[in-house]
Amino acid sequence: QVQLVESGGGLVQAGGSLRLSCAASGRTFSRYTMGWFRQAPGKEREFVTAISQSGGSTNYADSVKGRFTISRDNLKNTVYLQMSSLKPEDTAVYYCAAQAWAMSNFAHDYNYWGQGTQVTVSS
Repeated sequence: QVQLVESGGGLVQAGGSLRLSCAASGRTFSRYTMGWFRQAPGKEREFVTAISQSGGSTNYADSVKGRFTISRDNLKNTVYLQMSSLKPEDTAVYYCAAQAWAMSNFAHDYNYWGQGTQVTVSS
């Protein structure tokens, strides 16, 4: 069982930056692939990025490639999402998620979810 708690969301102007954190409970954090997803009002949840158990592999949605960076610290049981050059269309609730298998872009592959943190980008 893994419990996930996101933090770091907020209001930022377009072009600005934010860093989200997701702290995981338990002693087996390094066994889990971690992902970030987001959901804007009236839209379906969409994949943002994922990172492998070791942190050696990452994957990004085309919409955030070159602007967002995912990383993890397995000693701190934490995964991060550094977001730069933010755009109004990045406004959404951001969720971190965990699953014990290979990296996936699909929400249904993830077993554990945080409660989400709101990111609002003003124009």
